[in-house]
Amino acid sequence: MPLVASGASRRLFLAGGIGLALAGCGPEKTEKTVGAAAEPAKPKAKNGADTITAALAGDWRSAADRARDAWRHPVESLAFWGLAPGMTVVEFWPGAGWYTDILAPYLAQTRGKLYAANLQPTDETTTRIVEAYKARLAAKPKLYGEVQVTAFGPTSGAVAPDGSADLVLFLRNLHNWMAAGIADKAFAAAFAALKPGGVLGIEEHRATPGKVQDVLAADGYVQTAFALQLAQEAGFKLAAESEINANPRDTKDHPFGVWTLPPTRLSAPRGQPPQPGFDHSKYDAIGESDRMTLKLVKPA
Repeated sequence: MPLVASGASRRLFLAGGIGLALAGCGPEKTEKTVGAAAEPAKPKAKNGADTITAALAGDWRSAADRARDAWRHPVESLAFWGLAPGMTVVEFWPGAGWYTDILAPYLAQTRGKLYAANLQPTDETTTRIVEAYKARLAAKPKLYGEVQVTAFGPTSGAVAPDGSADLVLFLRNLHNWMAAGIADKAFAAAFAALKPGGVLGIEEHRATPGKVQDVLAADGYVQTAFALQLAQEAGFKLAAESEINANPRDTKDHPFGVWTLPPTRLSAPRGQPPQPGFDHSKYDAIGESDRMTLKLVKPA
């Protein structure tokens, strides 16, 4: 059986899964990058979050968010994707704002621009999430700057003006879009938003290679080959892969999928009440998931 489903059959499967998730290479050189990368160049700013390191140390970040830095490696990841002062960046589905708390202050201080392509409000839950995100930004306008909140979903429009972005980020959301049947649309929207030569950065739970990909990503894991197939079908070229966010302890066979691991720590299937007495120790010892980190380029 093939490693990855063919384009036609994959699209057929994706179309059947549209309602499942929203409720909840070319001639370019490819390289492997392991370990830390240099921090983005320091811009000429007098104060505030004028470097990513300064943003990480900001007192606006919660203790819980800071504790995850050891797993998400934001300095190294953003450097790998090429974040630089003054860039225009699009963050897809920022959620509660874990990465926004780093990106927005940095871009505000360096005269950059952040587009937050949040959930497309389709019901009370998604509307509440988006409004909470907007309220968080509005509470500290000097810190976050003028973040432009747009939408991404089944019937949404452009996430940013065509050809305006230097960097687009897919941060642990590809599996959600696969479940919703909008993964192709996400890559197309990113491609449209980017300037020629712009970068798409991907951080995603990494499935064990060599199997046929579940196109709905029911366990939350995605094969690197499948992610690359989606990207290349949209027109992207692979520039580099990194092991920055790798976790070899992740066995990827957890009872409630990737969400068994921190930070979610499920003890029952999603949507069901927690199981009293569930032993989290094994999964806490693993830590957060093993993740691919990809750098893709829109050809110039």
